[in-house]
Amino acid sequence: MLKTRFVICVAVLGLTVGTSACSINVKKDANDQDKQVDISTPVGGIHVSKGANVADVGLPVYPGARLKEKDSNGSDKSANVDISGFGFGLKVVALEYESNDAPAKLVSYYQDQLKKYGNVLICHTTHLDVNANIKHHDEDSDELTCEGSSGSNVELKVGTKQNQHIVAVEPEGKGSSFSLVYVRTHGKQADI
Repeated sequence: MLKTRFVICVAVLGLTVGTSACSINVKKDANDQDKQVDISTPVGGIHVSKGANVADVGLPVYPGARLKEKDSNGSDKSANVDISGFGFGLKVVALEYESNDAPAKLVSYYQDQLKKYGNVLICHTTHLDVNANIKHHDEDSDELTCEGSSGSNVELKVGTKQNQHIVAVEPEGKGSSFSLVYVRTHGKQADI
């Protein structure tokens, strides 16, 4: 999930670096690792931060859950990506957690938490690959859909293809692993 956003950011970065009047600002953490990158051009900008804030997702953290550490490849388990340009914008905030509780407890908890945003869609998948279902211009429906119909992993979705909250839960050992994701897109008439 985070790798897909990174690829999107690199592609947009390649396009924006080639334009004139480009400004790049990189902030480092205490270990001299890139923590935040801001790129501004006359046609738009990119903001990428490893320090995603759960408040930006609009959901509470499950009681007792722990933010996942970097994986064996050194990839961070949280990100805040904001891309804007002429007629288009994309904001993605994602955080990954782990809990000692069974997936069913997390699913029940987040079904209740997501209700404030609308009707909750429950999807069952064989693997977690959070698909934001971003609406393309030629699609008629704003409605979120499930990509799979069976499996032990659960994705809870609420909202529309342009403004959605997703909780993805999977069994991990005796507990669970879960992701909290917020996705918002806009075209010419909307704001991020």
